[in-house]
Amino acid sequence: MRILLATAASLALAGGFHGAAMAQTNNTTSGGVTTQDRLEGANYFELESTLPFKAPDFDAISEDDYMPAFEKAMAIQKGEIQRIIDNPEAPTFENTIVALEKSGRMLGRVSAVFFHLTGANTTDRLDEINTEISPKLSAHGDSIVLNPELFARVKAVYDNRAAMSMLPEDAKLLEETYKSMVHAGAELTDAERERVKEINTELSTVTTEFAQEARNAMAEQPVFFDSREELAGLSESDITSAAKLAEEEGQPGKFAIALQNTTQQPLLPSMENREAREKLFMASYHRADGTTDIDTRDLVAKIVALRAEKAALFGEPDWASYTMYDRMVESPQAALDFMGQMVPALAETQRREAGLLNEKIAEEGGNFEVQPWDWYRYANQIKAERYEVDDDEVMQYFQLDKVLEDGVFYMAEKLYGLTFERRTDLPVYHPDVWVYTVKDRDGSDMGLFYFDPFQRASKRGGAWMSNFVDQSYLWNEKPVIYNVLNIPKAPEGEPQLVSFDWVNTAFHEFGHALHGFFADQQYPSLSGTATARDFVEYPSQVHEMWATYPEVLRNYAKHVETGETIPTELVDKIEASSKFNQGYDFGEVLEAALLDMKWHALSADEAEAIDTPGKVSAYEDSSLRDLGLEVDLVPPRYRTSYFNHIFSGPAGYSAGYYSYLWTQMLDRDSRAWFLQNGGLTRENGDHYRETVLSQGGTMDYGEMYRNFAGRDPDVKYMLIALGLAEEEPGTPGQTVGDPSDGKLPAKTVDGDAPIAE
Repeated sequence: MRILLATAASLALAGGFHGAAMAQTNNTTSGGVTTQDRLEGANYFELESTLPFKAPDFDAISEDDYMPAFEKAMAIQKGEIQRIIDNPEAPTFENTIVALEKSGRMLGRVSAVFFHLTGANTTDRLDEINTEISPKLSAHGDSIVLNPELFARVKAVYDNRAAMSMLPEDAKLLEETYKSMVHAGAELTDAERERVKEINTELSTVTTEFAQEARNAMAEQPVFFDSREELAGLSESDITSAAKLAEEEGQPGKFAIALQNTTQQPLLPSMENREAREKLFMASYHRADGTTDIDTRDLVAKIVALRAEKAALFGEPDWASYTMYDRMVESPQAALDFMGQMVPALAETQRREAGLLNEKIAEEGGNFEVQPWDWYRYANQIKAERYEVDDDEVMQYFQLDKVLEDGVFYMAEKLYGLTFERRTDLPVYHPDVWVYTVKDRDGSDMGLFYFDPFQRASKRGGAWMSNFVDQSYLWNEKPVIYNVLNIPKAPEGEPQLVSFDWVNTAFHEFGHALHGFFADQQYPSLSGTATARDFVEYPSQVHEMWATYPEVLRNYAKHVETGETIPTELVDKIEASSKFNQGYDFGEVLEAALLDMKWHALSADEAEAIDTPGKVSAYEDSSLRDLGLEVDLVPPRYRTSYFNHIFSGPAGYSAGYYSYLWTQMLDRDSRAWFLQNGGLTRENGDHYRETVLSQGGTMDYGEMYRNFAGRDPDVKYMLIALGLAEEEPGTPGQTVGDPSDGKLPAKTVDGDAPIAE
């Protein structure tokens, strides 16, 4: 049913934390599927894969398969829905709700593969198909959830629920099916439903175009430099990579730096040439805003107007009020109040840190005040002097394969008893993808894990997790899960080192994967990461704590040349420095979250009035200045013109970017619980698995959290971790860790460890 309630296109573009209802019967026979093995003339997706766990056979899939597969799959599901409607028997849970859940299996298979590839390894042809199929999928989903005859049967079962004997998960599936159809427009008038369908189709088209244009503005518009001198301060391997990229872009002899998805760019702190820093930053900041030939602002205007109009059809004042119906945070005002309590301390921190940076600039003889393109360079210098942390030195201890296998997997083994076996016998969609069989604590096969770590032009920015196959007992299927990152690939022959931020992101995204692997649900619509938008980031964020947990750190953080374990003194410095620069690190995330709410708190009339690119820019500017933060010095993590989280997909993370902050609060409170209860133990891991990771979307999130922690979450742990509140003497859980040294280094803020994104 998940594919009916929010199309696969929407889910994939929104960041991919959970896929569509990709129901596939699990079968662990090995071997690929050849054309000869299939029925003559059959499309690949008509038959289930014979690979382990129903993993996609990428060697057998052609780009020519997708359009006919989508068309046939939609036709099959339409027939399945019609049989539910035509059933002469009275509506029951089995013949209506479960039958609806079972529909769309072929559509799930093709969507799972297609929308992953359009995000992780797209081509011009896949983009063309995406543009063509997205509105058709939207219309197909609407034809189901807005079908009055189908809704009449669902409502009949729902209205009779008090007289029915159901298991808790059955009751939850019934409730979510009914509520989702109502939210889709099932109770609107015929005319209103038709307009909703039109809006959904338009949104699907426009948001798909936004996603493609935002990606093109990043991947196809590198920043060129004429000389090595402009890149002074970068490592030799970075300069070599820049020369290679320029040659690939048809400008041999020059140097090119590819943009990454956030406003700030990772190479800026190392660049000594201030004009070059400004050039790189401004190219990122003005991405897709008409400064070049790519401009997404018209698309933004259409998206916000359509969303606001749709909300008005449901009697809601704005899109945020409409779309937050199923969240843990129940209203836009509650989210704004939560974020607002942090603004005064954050604004003061921004001003104080800017003053420190200006002092540093003056010390070095600079005749200027800090600007965004300077911020991290001088902040890093202060951190290096105060805490003696050298980011390049830190990277020497983080080799990607060790981070994954000796760090992330080691954590999973210690907490949950999982083990991992690398395999090379399964087809992959790109040579850089690694595959592992995951085994549970009893040694049984749990599923497959695909790891796609490296940046490339065919991949959108950020990092995310999703499923090729969802866990469910309905189909006796086990999960097939992937993590996607965007780590710059080292030149051939050099060790693949990663920054500390990417280490955190690897632990984060595998937290999403664990949420999927530990799913224990009957129905795919409620399985694993099929949770509220402002809850799904929580299990992933809390797993970041183990990246710097001493026992884990000692197991994977080995110097690339000497093999020496990372010194305790260096870890202590990382911990001490983590609260510095929160004016920027935390500020850019909070600003993005508040900007998101500003766009989606517009009424239909207000949104309609923002109808030109100039008005889009003006509204963004006024919205940011209303926040009371130093937005000229600390711009948002994403500006409107490339804010993929909220403008890619008909819904995406719209009115939901605050989720990263809300779940960070849950995360920090949970860290306190873990540390108060002994840290990295199987007992703690099994408890967290039982109360949170295995629950999927089957229960109230507040109740789920209380079952885990025995209390409601407390925001103080988050504020202390960010340096926005003073640590109370003896505060439980802040400095209790591995008994060997009693320290738990804090992480730096990872605004979206994205997204999913």
